[in-house]
Amino acid sequence: MTISRTVNRYLSGGFAPVTEEVTALDLPVTGRIPAHLDGRYLRTGPNAFGVEDPAAHLWTLGDGMVHGVRIRDGRAEWYRNRWVRSSSVADRLGEPRRGTPVDPRMDMAPNVQVAGLDGRTFALLEGGIRPYELGYELDTVGPCDLGATPEGYSANAHSISDPHTRELHSLAFLYGSEHVQHIVMDGTGAVTRTTLIHTPGSPYMHDFALTERHVVLFDGPVVFSAAERATGIPFVWDGSHQARVGVMPRAGGAVRWFEVAAGLVGHTLNAYDDGTDVVIDVVRHPAGFDIKDVGLSRPTLDRWRIDLAAGKVREDRLDDRVQDFPRVGSRYVGRPYRYGYAAAAELYAPPTAPGDPRPHEGFSSALLKHDLVRGTTEAHEFGRFGAVGEGVFVPAESPAAEDDGYVMAYAHDAERGAADLVILSAQDFTGEPVARIHLPVRIPLGLHGNWVPGGPRGDRP
Repeated sequence: MTISRTVNRYLSGGFAPVTEEVTALDLPVTGRIPAHLDGRYLRTGPNAFGVEDPAAHLWTLGDGMVHGVRIRDGRAEWYRNRWVRSSSVADRLGEPRRGTPVDPRMDMAPNVQVAGLDGRTFALLEGGIRPYELGYELDTVGPCDLGATPEGYSANAHSISDPHTRELHSLAFLYGSEHVQHIVMDGTGAVTRTTLIHTPGSPYMHDFALTERHVVLFDGPVVFSAAERATGIPFVWDGSHQARVGVMPRAGGAVRWFEVAAGLVGHTLNAYDDGTDVVIDVVRHPAGFDIKDVGLSRPTLDRWRIDLAAGKVREDRLDDRVQDFPRVGSRYVGRPYRYGYAAAAELYAPPTAPGDPRPHEGFSSALLKHDLVRGTTEAHEFGRFGAVGEGVFVPAESPAAEDDGYVMAYAHDAERGAADLVILSAQDFTGEPVARIHLPVRIPLGLHGNWVPGGPRGDRP
């Protein structure tokens, strides 16, 4: 199935772009914001700024817009949404360009991830498109060289921060190249080590995984196609391309490849070493899904256990529910863990009543909490029109257990016709939210984000 040529779901309902940038101060709150929270909840996603052919529009190509809420002392101080000012966005806004892109042909407003590092904020994409740096209040500084290497690679949208070593790891690809590069950065973003890895067939490697001793790579049947480049998404499903998972020492070296069933790893929940085994939990898309309309896919949560001594892989299904955007508490990245979080990710149909103003096309109306020890899943349902995005785990002030903390996400409030930043207790996952921060506007369904602790430099002694 392909996107309708008459009605484009990604320009309507829960996906519909917003048309204005808003600043709102002293946001109203229902419930109580945990007093220790001091920082910003940030999330980005495609927000198309002018569409020439709505019927042919691809959601993932929309200009990046970042939505953020500043929290401190039990208050929600502000909400801001800002387009990332790539050259084309700045031109359309009639504003001066922010800096000069390395390659104007590869200049795009990053729309996949927004993250903080060493007091700075970055909007990230992939495929060699450089990150953009943002100011604390989400204004665009300009394109930057985070993770940039002489070979033309730079930090990828799914870079992984190791909380124990303070290293930032990235697995970067270039469109059409038969290599990817593992890039290691220090806590300031300076590149300290790189490894170039041969990947025949130019596979699309959107995400990867990290353990204490290994880097894990996913080579699947979605591959680069020069013929498809004009469509905006230059990838196709190639059934002849064997799906593989690769394991490489973190310090670099040879990659050991293991064949797995056909499918595409969209996102990684977590991975860890277990003796001579490597355990990897992933959201995997089924064979043959439409890469240009990923919202119609039905990804599930799977586990691969690689026995390095025996050279074998065991594949298991952890949860059948259609889901995506898996997250783990940052303290457990690359380590054995028990709990993971995800968003239900199944498209639901529009209402029959014409003119219904509520968001009615979306991919998520629930957040999930997986207990991987007990093999159980809890769901916090947001209702038919909830349109909830990725959930981010934030630990309590002095956590006594792995799930002692909160899950934060933007969710649509159908009664208000606007979004809330919802804060759930991870230990009372199905109960009433600890707090709902009421935003003045709707937030479209988007992609990834983070809780970024702390204020701007010089904010406090």
